Amino acid sequence: MLRNRVLPIAVLVTAGALSLAACGSQNTALPTGPAPAEQVSEGLSFLAGTAKANNAQPKTGDWATGSDGTAGTADQNVARKWVQLKASKAGNLDPVVVNGAGLTLYRFDKDTAKPSKSTCNGECAKTWPPVLVTPGSKVFLAGIRKSAVGTVKRDDGTLQLTLGGWPAYRFAKDTKPGDTLGQGVGGTWFGLAPNGQKAQNGQPEETAPPQKPASSAILFDGKNFSDDEPSQGLAGKGCQNVARPDVTSSVSASGSLKLWSEKDCKGKSLVIDGDVKDLAKLKFDDTISSVFFG
Repeated sequence: MLRNRVLPIAVLVTAGALSLAACGSQNTALPTGPAPAEQVSEGLSFLAGTAKANNAQPKTGDWATGSDGTAGTADQNVARKWVQLKASKAGNLDPVVVNGAGLTLYRFDKDTAKPSKSTCNGECAKTWPPVLVTPGSKVFLAGIRKSAVGTVKRDDGTLQLTLGGWPAYRFAKDTKPGDTLGQGVGGTWFGLAPNGQKAQNGQPEETAPPQKPASSAILFDGKNFSDDEPSQGLAGKGCQNVARPDVTSSVSASGSLKLWSEKDCKGKSLVIDGDVKDLAKLKFDDTISSVFFG
């Protein structure tokens, strides 16, 4: 499958080796085998990949809805079990961050990032629901660097996720994936880019420092970390052969790793630094047969 887009990252094609990897396993829809490594920080658990690829519990987290069927009105103990932050395209915004339900996330110009401060409270927060978590919540990251994610305590004591220091919100009038009705509202509300900046048409990512070696990854058959096609997970150390070779079009990983075109880490190789939205742009689509973590 040929793909068109890739989340910009620092990429190095080389024949050298990293050091680390895992035992891969297959599932026709979701990854099996070793679970992706879970990183705990700020009382939150961070996992690479989408909620679906990580087997998130149905009707919880971003998938939870209230009795009226509306997202964000569910019991908060259920709704805050997990949050997904995924780099995607919505309307004319590319890239922009969406949650597990595919709804666009926003930032507010009247907030501050350094230090992080949320100023949308009361009635404002009903129109612009903050993205809330509690200690112990899981945060699934696809196309988002963990280093960009943080939290801020709101005036009511709840904990809100931040990206690049900017508090994250939804817009109540966005009801389906792809909606961007909040973009530009009042000249102060804008889609949230993966780096925390304002999402624009085809906005490039800021250059970020290299990440530490990954210890796990999720390989998606479709580009853009698509949950509509199968995926497979890898975790561990050393060179690992992929259970279903030559089908991967995007990769979600918590750090750098090395991809190989043949089993036993032979053939052509490509070092990636974190998530890759579309391997076709790197001429490595449907090519991965083994992975070296390290």
